[in-house]
Amino acid sequence: MGKNPLETLREIAQLIYDKKGINILALDVTGLSSITDYLLIAEGHVDRHVSSIGKAIIEEMKHKGEFPLHVEGLQAGDWVVIDYSGVMVHIFMPGYREKFSLEQLWKESKLVDLPISTSSKN
Repeated sequence: MGKNPLETLREIAQLIYDKKGINILALDVTGLSSITDYLLIAEGHVDRHVSSIGKAIIEEMKHKGEFPLHVEGLQAGDWVVIDYSGVMVHIFMPGYREKFSLEQLWKESKLVDLPISTSSKN
C-alpha cells in the first residue's frame, strides 16, 4: 500500500457511504493484529449490494494506484473481504455481521473517527 493506511481507510469509508453502505465502523488494531492496522466493517442491504460495494471499492482504489493483496467473497456476496495490507475491509449482509461479530474479537481496539461527507454529489 503506497499511502498512509489511515488516508486509505477514510477514502474507502467514503466510498462505502457513497454506495449506500450502512453501519460503517473502523477499528484501529495497530499492535493487536499482525496482519493489518485498521479494520473497516460495514453492511450492504442484500448480497448483490455487498458485491457491488466491494467491486466499486476495488475499481475506485485502482484509479488511485491502490491494489488489493487479496479479495474474497465477491461471487457469493454475503461477506466480502478486501485486503489492502494496512486496511482490511469487511462488508457483510445483514445478519452475517452479528454472526461473526468481528467487533467482539477486537474489543481492545480503538474506534477511528471517520469524517464522512454526507453532502450530495449530484
